[in-house]
Amino acid sequence: MNTKQVIFTITFFFLSYGFQLMAQNVGIGTTTPDTSAQLDVSSTNKGFLPPRMTTTDRNAIASPANGLIIYNTTTNSLEIRNNLAWVSLSPSADAMPTIQIGTQKWMSKNLDVAFYRNGDPIPQVTSPTAWAVLSTGAWCYYNNDPIQGNKYGKLYNWYAVNDPRGLVPQGWHIPSDAEWTTLEITLGGVSVAGGKMKEAGTLNWASPNTGADNSSGWAGLPGGFRDSGGAFDFVTDYGYWWSASEANWPLAWFRYLFYNLGSLDRYDAYKGSGFSIRCLRD
Repeated sequence: MNTKQVIFTITFFFLSYGFQLMAQNVGIGTTTPDTSAQLDVSSTNKGFLPPRMTTTDRNAIASPANGLIIYNTTTNSLEIRNNLAWVSLSPSADAMPTIQIGTQKWMSKNLDVAFYRNGDPIPQVTSPTAWAVLSTGAWCYYNNDPIQGNKYGKLYNWYAVNDPRGLVPQGWHIPSDAEWTTLEITLGGVSVAGGKMKEAGTLNWASPNTGADNSSGWAGLPGGFRDSGGAFDFVTDYGYWWSASEANWPLAWFRYLFYNLGSLDRYDAYKGSGFSIRCLRD
């Protein structure tokens, strides 16, 4: 077989194989792609990564097709193109579960995000030694256990609270010390507000969970905390939540609920401590 014949044979093979691929569905990571999908990507340890770009880059796409998907790093959201505009697939501020208490609208659960509002990742720091020397934002799960995170959300240091990139979703903010005080007053004062905010019973709280009736709907849980030296403590006994307000350097104000009290108490802590966060609607 001469050279021309070899080239013709190889070319014919690839053309035939290409036409077969075009005529059937294709699998990546699977030899049996689902027959309803043109492309079936299968994996247990990797995800599908769409193109990542800023709003400016996205707007420069010429004649975007309906159904085109991108990840917008400006808004930190997945977006899809319809026949009129780009639509965010991330939940809006109005769509997030909330509780109305007086004039305030609170998120119904603790914050659980791993990215700042601009899309930059917030470091997860598990090492107590590394946690103890931080002067920038970080998060962790209680006891570095994701199962605890599923129940209580993440613990953040105050440097993450105060980061100019924005810790909480658009349309929300971390309550100031004064806004926490407004909540206390609305619920009848410091001595009884905590009982109205705690999840009732002892499924998650240690006994006796004094005064807990959750009449406000706030459903506070005892997620414990991480101290500024990196140690964890008080899960099932205490719940701690940051405010956005600084106290005397190097401290910031927070509120806490206790299993043996019906009050909502106020204190200050080192900014390197790891506490839960609840957000208020703007």
